[in-house]
Amino acid sequence: MRLGLFTCGYQRYPLEKAFADAKRFGYDYIELWGGYPHAFVGDLKVKTTAHIRELIDKYGVPVECFTPEHNGYPYNYMMGDELQWERSMMYLEDAIDITAEIGAKKMLISAGHAGYEAKDMDIMKRLMKSLRRLTEYAEEKGVTIVLEPLTVYESNVITSLRDLDRALSLVPSSNLVGMVDLAVPFTTGEPAAEYVRRLGDRFQYLHIIDNDGVSDSHILPGDGCLPLKEVLKEIQEAGYDGQATIELVTGYLKEPSVYAGMAIKRVREYLEEE
Repeated sequence: MRLGLFTCGYQRYPLEKAFADAKRFGYDYIELWGGYPHAFVGDLKVKTTAHIRELIDKYGVPVECFTPEHNGYPYNYMMGDELQWERSMMYLEDAIDITAEIGAKKMLISAGHAGYEAKDMDIMKRLMKSLRRLTEYAEEKGVTIVLEPLTVYESNVITSLRDLDRALSLVPSSNLVGMVDLAVPFTTGEPAAEYVRRLGDRFQYLHIIDNDGVSDSHILPGDGCLPLKEVLKEIQEAGYDGQATIELVTGYLKEPSVYAGMAIKRVREYLEEE
């Protein structure tokens, strides 16, 4: 697998530190977090993406996926009135533009919580309206949207393989694909490799993380309860050997370099062991 570094854990440092560490530790690519202070969409629309492209050239580490912050702070296309929905769509369309500008090819989104009072029919209607609009725009820009299921602790929209498969089937496009974050099947009782088998060529991305089994926690690989080595082997056996970002987030802000180095070392060992 090609292993990526997620820059979210470096938010208390300049973005360049994440690029430097990606090169130092041997990461294959970067998944760029689209939040303050690094790559917030609104800022990049004003200041351009030139500094990000300069970092790519300087360190020789490509940005292969852009992940704009959304789902509640302050954008969530699954909740709120029509004005909020339109604002969220415009924000994510701008994010697609930025993805294309930095040559990332992929943009990762998920479906935020629709609210406890939302009815299933209304949730599906809003989801389909959103995905169709974003996918059509992505097709124009040559960007592939990667749709990520969330845990049941984070959302009530796409939280399982069945939900993801249905969404991809209802919006058929080569510019809309699926993925899995390993916390999702572990907390919902699904086999992670089944995502690969069920989705086939529609499965095009992976988030590697450990988990405690009872929350949406993203734990350093090897420090949680997930049988990570075995799960990764099953995913490979199912036929997936592509992009896999090690998704360390806010739990490791205090020492992002230390944990980024530990994480890739452990994951490589898991992947190389027979």
